[in-house]
Amino acid sequence: MFVYTKQYGLGAQEEDAFVRWVSVLGNLADQLYYPCEHVAWAADARVLHVDSSRWWTLSTTLWALSLLLGVARSLWMLLKLRQRLRSPTAPFTSPLPRGKRRAMEAQMRSEALSLLSNLADLANAVHWLPRGVLWAGRFPPWLVGLMGTISSILSMYQAAWAGGQAEATTP
Repeated sequence: MFVYTKQYGLGAQEEDAFVRWVSVLGNLADQLYYPCEHVAWAADARVLHVDSSRWWTLSTTLWALSLLLGVARSLWMLLKLRQRLRSPTAPFTSPLPRGKRRAMEAQMRSEALSLLSNLADLANAVHWLPRGVLWAGRFPPWLVGLMGTISSILSMYQAAWAGGQAEATTP
């Protein structure tokens, strides 16, 4: 994860400032999540003598924040892509080339899958927060499992679909 974040840096290659900063903040939340989760685990295993509940709450909050930022990014990207696809072309210019249109539609599908996966995970993240925060602790076990399964299936489909797309474009 650190290597990805280091390569992304401050997102200088991103054209859209909103996407850049949401991505940077999401990367920061991800980077802070991992050590917090490790401290919580170590406290539960009695390797560290600290209150694990605070660390679990902090790590789950960071997870939820990362997912919320991912939701915001996907919604923004879907909106921008939809605007580009539907914008009338200027007079005396040709419409979008078929290849570019297909690439934008593929990116929209990918963003929609990411959005749905992040929403399913966000529902579970809120469930694992301390009681009193939104719907925390109110999901029955079958719903927690269903949300996790939905997220996993969407992520696997997205990875397989992306792999298939890469193979299709390789000469």
